[in-house]
Amino acid sequence: MSATFLGTPAFPTAARAALGDTQLRRNLAHATGTIRAKRAAVVGEVEEWERLRRAGAALKDRTLRHLDTYLAQLEESLTRAGATVHWARDAAEANRIVVDIARGHGTDEVVKVKSMATAEIGLNEALEAAGIHAWETDLAELIVQLGEDLPSHILVPAIHRNRSEVREIFLREMGRHGKAAPRDLTDMPAELAAAARAHLREKFLRAKVAVSGANFAVAETGTLAVVESEGNGRMCLTLPEVLVSVVGIEKLVPTWADLDVFLQLLPRSSTGERMNPYTSMWTGVTPGDGPQEVHVVLLDNGRTEVLADEVGRQALRCIRCSACLNVCPVYERTGGHSYGSVYPGPIGAILTPMLRGIGRGGEEGAQLDSLPYASSLCGACFEVCPVRIDIPEVLVHLRTKVVDAHRGELKVQNLAMKAASWALADARRTAAAEKVSGAVGRVLRGTKRRAPGGRGVLGALPGPAAAWSDARDVPVPAPESFRAWWARTDGGRSENGGAK
Repeated sequence: MSATFLGTPAFPTAARAALGDTQLRRNLAHATGTIRAKRAAVVGEVEEWERLRRAGAALKDRTLRHLDTYLAQLEESLTRAGATVHWARDAAEANRIVVDIARGHGTDEVVKVKSMATAEIGLNEALEAAGIHAWETDLAELIVQLGEDLPSHILVPAIHRNRSEVREIFLREMGRHGKAAPRDLTDMPAELAAAARAHLREKFLRAKVAVSGANFAVAETGTLAVVESEGNGRMCLTLPEVLVSVVGIEKLVPTWADLDVFLQLLPRSSTGERMNPYTSMWTGVTPGDGPQEVHVVLLDNGRTEVLADEVGRQALRCIRCSACLNVCPVYERTGGHSYGSVYPGPIGAILTPMLRGIGRGGEEGAQLDSLPYASSLCGACFEVCPVRIDIPEVLVHLRTKVVDAHRGELKVQNLAMKAASWALADARRTAAAEKVSGAVGRVLRGTKRRAPGGRGVLGALPGPAAAWSDARDVPVPAPESFRAWWARTDGGRSENGGAK
């Protein structure tokens, strides 16, 4: 019972298909509009919101500058508190660690707290391959899992589904994997939540092993924190005998006091609440209370490479609030699946290609290389980011990397740029090109349709240039070049007879 983003086409292709789904667009517009309004209301209550944003960004940057020191401190704090620390260089190593722990306790199932890190590494698929069922307990993640679907939002993975669709999934699938939904189930949110609660209760009570992520990891004390809205996370964090937490190495904060800033920024930016209903924190093992065996898997999986990028490293500030998705005009119209990653939207457009690599070649490489272009660069994402990640700046930076990675390839765009470079590098060649362009302009003048500004425009260009003209008007070449006009009019001082 799993799905995968493998094989997702490049963003332009996936987005074009999504744009044709009118139900998806209605669902997204309603959901993102609601979240935006809630966020704006609670953020507006904080007079020093910008100061909080700057404090969050500064704390994250300080942590990243000294990440090696804080990671060593976190390991020491966790070990002192009775936890076992594992280091995972990549997804395969992290998955192997979790599978081995589950197998070591003779279990064939685990319950899971919603976690982007475990989705990133494909943990559910790895557990399934080992014969271990991974039960998602977050309501939206449960909807996605039962529907054999893919997440489309960081905060609300099932945002692309409406409540009628959720009802059909529950009626069809719950009985196949545990307690069935009531036959008279309606699409009222309270009834849907009650059906999920009853379905999950038996799984909570019998599970020996739970898997979580962490929103924050405090280096000073070894404390991990999860913020959530439903209480399912707390059930996973307290009832099972064994708890395994997969934590990205960028989730550190140096001290307990630093949480004060982020616990104000995160709920307002994510769910539009002043405080999350459930904020759970645990520090290692407490005899007689909660899991008696705690493992923490510290995950790299490309983060070290991102840290080495002086422009791109700011993406590691991300606290996974999803505010950038909710204001992005591209995301709202295309949905999360078009990004081909568990990290959709603006943050996914920069984080995914940096974690997985640009210029890899093949279908997967083409999909990754397309993500930095999945943006209008309007800047709304930066305006709402609680830790001031300048996503447009990183997008442009990554576009440069994509171009550099393919500079030597035989492409129409590259050939056109080389031809332009050759012509513009020499004054005589430039003059000759201007004469040819002017002659073409004089021939076509008056024969083509007019753009709003009055200038003639060409129709669709043939062959590989069709993609360029499909999205923009291509003007008819000017019948006279600027240099010719300058020479004829003495720099504009003596207009004598108009254009030739």
